[in-house]
Amino acid sequence: MTEHRIKQIVIVGGGTAGWMSAAALSQLLPVGHGYRLIESDQISTIGVGEATIPSIRNFNLHLGIDENDFIRATQGTFKLGIEFVNWGRQGSNYIHGFGAVGRDQPTANFFHYWLKMHQAGQAGSLEPYAINSMAARLGKFSRGRPDLPNSPLADLSYAFHFDAGLYARYLRGYSEARGVRRTEGRIVETVLHPDGSIAALRMENGERIDGDFFIDCSGMVGLLIEQALHTGFDDWSHWLPCDRAIAVPCESHGPLAPLTRSTAHTAGWQWRIPLQHRTGNGHVFSSKFMSADEAQAILMNNLDGQPLAEARLLKFTTGKRKRAWNKNCVAIGLSGGFMEPLESTSIHMVKTALMRLISFFPDRGFDQVDIDTFNRLCDKEYEQIRDFLILHYKVSARDDSAFWRYCRDMDVPLNLRRKLDLYASHGRILRENEELFPEDSWLQVMHGQGLRARGYNPVVDQRAPDEIADFLQGTQAVIRKCVDAMDSHEQFIKANCQAAPLRRAA
Repeated sequence: MTEHRIKQIVIVGGGTAGWMSAAALSQLLPVGHGYRLIESDQISTIGVGEATIPSIRNFNLHLGIDENDFIRATQGTFKLGIEFVNWGRQGSNYIHGFGAVGRDQPTANFFHYWLKMHQAGQAGSLEPYAINSMAARLGKFSRGRPDLPNSPLADLSYAFHFDAGLYARYLRGYSEARGVRRTEGRIVETVLHPDGSIAALRMENGERIDGDFFIDCSGMVGLLIEQALHTGFDDWSHWLPCDRAIAVPCESHGPLAPLTRSTAHTAGWQWRIPLQHRTGNGHVFSSKFMSADEAQAILMNNLDGQPLAEARLLKFTTGKRKRAWNKNCVAIGLSGGFMEPLESTSIHMVKTALMRLISFFPDRGFDQVDIDTFNRLCDKEYEQIRDFLILHYKVSARDDSAFWRYCRDMDVPLNLRRKLDLYASHGRILRENEELFPEDSWLQVMHGQGLRARGYNPVVDQRAPDEIADFLQGTQAVIRKCVDAMDSHEQFIKANCQAAPLRRAA
């Protein structure tokens, strides 16, 4: 078997995807592989993927990374969910909090009890029943308390905000300590075998770098997966029409909120990501409905503090490669596809692709059944996340611009249509095939966007309305008591993981 083992793994591109790949493969695969990462200091990375979802914690756990050390090194903060402003309609505001809404009962989800009372006018917003939403709204934070197994605090679900450049630097040190060799320079040619697979890369200085297996982390350019192997691309911009983003950091202002904020505008939306040393901002918009100058003016007029750099314009097309794995090359990160950062899934998709790759890691025979299964699972993940993102645009009462009218009137994928219809009938939410977002995520976004169910699961009628009312009131009281006991987000960071100030260039 050893003669068939992959010996040399070449990673093309640094940034978050490249160094996550280097760290995961060098730590989790058996010894015996050589790793080489090629990146050019002349090529900048996108660097806007600073918000994450809770799966990043599992990635860091696999690598044995100390969470407080990681937060300090990346100027990070904690994230309990995403606040959506002006999405369902102008003036609306809701939080998609991580974790559970209430506590499910043996015969029905918690939200069906809430739904019955809400439809009767006896229950208000979802937020008082979700500890993440309540804590985020009040600026509170705590890690989970496994010593309190019956408390909402037992397994509090959270993620991170961090500086993507500092995260890449952190993982570079981690990877190099495990034998990953970094090569700086530009690739000028991809040398192919007669069967069309990749044999080697030729550098600008003339060096030839041979490899058995290549990981393309070159970003949207797809240097290997597209330019060399001509894999093809599935364009989803008819469903997700935003194709530009303007990004700029600004000075921190006010308390550090433990949430990402997404504010809808007339042709897209603006993100706000609080870090310890600055706030990350960007305006995602559709060039068919708004000029770059107008989009930049909207962004700059809605910053909380003074800008710290020049605004950068980024161009993208939402969609994915037709095959993430083609011959002896796997695309990881933006080289495999782009899903706008509305639900902070980009870094999650790097993580899942890497864990999937480790599960299907090949020998030099490259069995097609492994490749086909890997690609099928990647496609399913992209499609499920795509549908969740489309939901935010499709289900909205906004009709104040051509952009929002287009989103309201567009056809959507069949699976999403079925989910919307199923919820609209009796509040049912079906989670299929291990999809990323759980029922409570779909619930918070569908309800927050303005979709209303006409009914509920009749199982809840087994309990009297007064009993249900007491159940909901008790849930609210427990959650509020837990939130009141938490430290503020800033107090928690100061006590556990405050970063040293960064030195600014003169």
